Amino acid sequence: MKRSEFRAWRFIHPDLDGRSDEGDSSAVGLRLSPRGGIDMISDDSAIRQAVLMLLSTRPGERLMRPDYGCNLHELMFAPNNDTTAAIAIYHVRRALQRFEPRVDIVHLDAGPDPDNPNCLLITLEYQVRTSRRRDEIQLALNLVEV
Repeated sequence: MKRSEFRAWRFIHPDLDGRSDEGDSSAVGLRLSPRGGIDMISDDSAIRQAVLMLLSTRPGERLMRPDYGCNLHELMFAPNNDTTAAIAIYHVRRALQRFEPRVDIVHLDAGPDPDNPNCLLITLEYQVRTSRRRDEIQLALNLVEV
């Protein structure tokens, strides 16, 4: 039996990734295993979860790693335009290159949500280096209109 290279606690955050491996998007938070312990994920799923955690963490939020995170929160009061989209792309690319060496960015784009003028959509397609598997994450950054 192959031993997993990457393991993590299974955690699904409803605002970041409503998708769960079981297809039940209502199952959020820490998951329990059938034996009652904390359920674990491995390999590509653990990497996807790590990417989501990185993009949702503000620098300074983690006490022992104050530089860890992504500065997307700085854009909260920015106008929803091409400049803000370019800054969001910069922040995501920089965070991934610095803190997530297990993935390569295949495509990264950002732009206003056509259905919501106060929402910036960030689309990330990445490839896991070890498995060569591609995955896509789409984040919606709600901007406050001033």
